[in-house]
Amino acid sequence: MRILNIQRMSTEDGPGLRTTVFFKGCPLSCTWCHNPESIVPTFQKEWIKVRCIGCHLCIEHCPKHALVSTPTGIITDPEKCDLCLQCVEQCPTGAMSRIGKPMTVSALFKEVIKDTAYFNGDGGVSLSGGEVLAQSKEVLELCVKLKEHGISVAIDTSGFAPYASIEGLLPFVDLFLYDLKLADSGLHKRYCGVDNDLIKENLKKLSATDVKIWIRTPIIPGATDTVENISAIALFLKENQIRYDRWELCAFNNLCRDKYTRLNRSWDFAKTLLPTKKQMLDLVEIARTVTGEKEKITCTGVTRLEEETV
Repeated sequence: MRILNIQRMSTEDGPGLRTTVFFKGCPLSCTWCHNPESIVPTFQKEWIKVRCIGCHLCIEHCPKHALVSTPTGIITDPEKCDLCLQCVEQCPTGAMSRIGKPMTVSALFKEVIKDTAYFNGDGGVSLSGGEVLAQSKEVLELCVKLKEHGISVAIDTSGFAPYASIEGLLPFVDLFLYDLKLADSGLHKRYCGVDNDLIKENLKKLSATDVKIWIRTPIIPGATDTVENISAIALFLKENQIRYDRWELCAFNNLCRDKYTRLNRSWDFAKTLLPTKKQMLDLVEIARTVTGEKEKITCTGVTRLEEETV
């Protein structure tokens, strides 16, 4: 399996205290992605400015001469770099770092099983991404092992995968955190790289089962935060009688800006402000009004003060 990282004591990826495993590789390419290092399925490297002491050992040992020192830091030429990782091995401070690592199902299971002491009744293991379902064969094997040991499993997914990969997991998964980002298929393709037809169809099928479902909609300023979008998603849920236990409107945050810098990438939302609490509550009210659901729909995430500006 291609694993990005493991985050312990998480409270944002399902109920209770959880250990969240982030998988590497995603078929979507959302322009606002908060985990850009998870998109590419292959392993990558990054340069972390605060760790760099300017020794230039990475440059000296690069056999492809793909690294160069600039006033803003060490830059990698992607046309020359073949990811031999000599720079990572030579770096004495970890400023040059590998992103992602291969793990067997057995090794990953042994790692997460260490955390059962704090799961209590509500917690468990959450599988996130990237896109978990892109590695569905190994994920199924892992979920079977977790279920055998009585550990609750939640899967965070975009829903962009063959339904067979979802269906096979149903006996072993307690909760699906299911993303519905944009109602309009054209806008979904524009912002996420793929249309949402498969995502919607999979949700309809998943809704016909008895597994718990939490819908998640990221509220991205200028992209998903419109009245039209939230109203359309709400109408889709209502007209198709989608069964869900919770619908979260998740406030945009910009804490991932440094991730783009490390990857030597620009980010369209680098200067975008967080939504205000009022904006979030207004969208929640719209969703509640259209669906007729009052208790299941809420907003999450940090918001900005009304007077904050760029």
